[in-house]
Amino acid sequence: MNPRGKQFGLAAALALLTVVAYVPTMGGGFIWDDRTLIAENEMVRASDGLHRFWLTTEAPDYYPLTWSLWWLEWRLWGNHPEGYHVVSVLLHAASAILVWIILRRLEIPGAWVAGLVFAIHPVNVATVALISEQKNTLSMLFYAVAVLLYLRFDEDGRRPATRSRSWLWYGGSLVAFLLALFGKTAVVMLPVVLLGCVWWRRREVRWNDFLCTLPFFVLSLVFGLLTVWFQYNRAGAQPAIRTENFAYRLAMAGCVPWVYLSKAVFPVDLTLIYPRWRIDPSHWISYVPGVILITCLGLFWSKRGTWGRPLLFGLGYFVVMLFPVLGFFDQGFYNYSLVADHWQYYSIVGIIALVVAAGDGVRRRIGEQQRHFVVMSGLAVVVILAVATWDRGSVYANGETLWRDNLAKNPRAWVAYYNLGVVLGQTGRVPEAISCYEEAVRIKPDYAQAHYNLGTSLLRVGRLGDAMVHWGEAARLRPDFAEAHYNLGVALMGLGRLPEAAEHLEQALRINPNYAETHNSLGVVLMRLGRLPEAVEQWQQALRLRPNSAEFHNNLAIALFRLGRVSEAIEHYEQALRINPDYLEAHFNLAVALEQAGRTQEAIGQYEQVLRIRPDYSQARDKLARLQAVR
Repeated sequence: MNPRGKQFGLAAALALLTVVAYVPTMGGGFIWDDRTLIAENEMVRASDGLHRFWLTTEAPDYYPLTWSLWWLEWRLWGNHPEGYHVVSVLLHAASAILVWIILRRLEIPGAWVAGLVFAIHPVNVATVALISEQKNTLSMLFYAVAVLLYLRFDEDGRRPATRSRSWLWYGGSLVAFLLALFGKTAVVMLPVVLLGCVWWRRREVRWNDFLCTLPFFVLSLVFGLLTVWFQYNRAGAQPAIRTENFAYRLAMAGCVPWVYLSKAVFPVDLTLIYPRWRIDPSHWISYVPGVILITCLGLFWSKRGTWGRPLLFGLGYFVVMLFPVLGFFDQGFYNYSLVADHWQYYSIVGIIALVVAAGDGVRRRIGEQQRHFVVMSGLAVVVILAVATWDRGSVYANGETLWRDNLAKNPRAWVAYYNLGVVLGQTGRVPEAISCYEEAVRIKPDYAQAHYNLGTSLLRVGRLGDAMVHWGEAARLRPDFAEAHYNLGVALMGLGRLPEAAEHLEQALRINPNYAETHNSLGVVLMRLGRLPEAVEQWQQALRLRPNSAEFHNNLAIALFRLGRVSEAIEHYEQALRINPDYLEAHFNLAVALEQAGRTQEAIGQYEQVLRIRPDYSQARDKLARLQAVR
């Protein structure tokens, strides 16, 4: 077989093995953020979604390329998750192939095996199995392309015969990096990686190398600042901002790489939400892991001329790519855990390449018999990793299996209890959902969303009083929680406590003035309080937001009728019936209004329509008989 054919065969084998390892994930559903970010995201469904993703700050993060991918996928797959999962696996397989090609170009031993291990490493299941993490797989693809093209630029730029075309590779690398940043800004450390690759090749970094990477650093700075702004301003309902001081963050940054390293080398007890460990920045022992890490890197640097060189390159790459998630910068996910498997998707390549290269070095240095043992051991490790990935992928089959697995490994993961409660509630297992929400608020009493969902679930089993307690707590914890105020308002309205109901509904509208149902409910309360002109204003606002609501037209017509504005009331009753021709109450109300306006024949027709819909409607039958007798 010619070299090109062999390379193609190796790439195909790598892709095939990746797909096989991830077969269980391709049958999974929408889990956690998958549904809110994609399946139920109004912007993903909107025809102008692309414009809003690229040119506005409406999205929770500025990942316009990833959002655009989801916008396209939703038009291809809709709410069928299988298509999304296949795309995730294929993106991951393509990245694995690129990892192999890059390592081979860097002349790192065992490059193909390293690419395979990256493809089937169970830590990466957290990225590939969650559709919402396509931002990782997509940006990784362009990140790898950027590295590969820069290496080509560096090679051609050192050869006079090809120097003229080297800048094409450079421009392609810069564009690929920009696309990677548009996918996810976690790749901002790429300029440092490029300098590291240059150092690995030439054992030095020249001033010209810094100049060449300067545009990459500029892009990293711009997108890094943009991401920080989004995390502070657009991170969602739960604030991403932490109160820990710099000393805490410094101690955390020293611990985090060791946690990731342990999971990269021994991928056992993997879970989505890891337990938070306690860090006491006032105690010297909290800084020991960081000191050890810096000491190791310093030692490898001092021995960079001999055995320290590969260790410095591999571990250095690992730490550099982890830098954005070491704890110095706020992340929304820190509300749940200080580490996450999907955060080491880019960095794990350094450890994999280092371990595989070390194994290959041992194989080359020992005798034939021992070499066979090393090869078989390596094959056994690959099989174990593939089986672990298959097994881990099965955990992501649905939300219930994922969150129960998480709670088995981290019983204090309050967000896992909450999400399991959501899943159970959606499947009608309300008592079990209530138990999960209660456990979530027991562990984290200030979890407003869990209080809100607990209240909603308690209402479903008829415990209105208890539901109101938890809605009230949710509103206290999050004064801007419009839904909690709305539910309280509706519940108080049902209990006849109209002034209190009006207060909560008005507060909900101050928070979210574009909530049509709140305008409608407030209109009902105000009408019962005799404040008819204000009630009319509320229903007019509700209809502005939802003009095709038959209920809103009917309610507005009732208020107008009571104000003596009969002709306007008739218009809205008729509009309600155009929207819903079988709307019994609107037919009856229209008949009354027509009778009041002296349009007796039309009123008779409406009463007859009421009785066609509901023959036992005695009030309509009596009014009809009276009108017919008079006629």
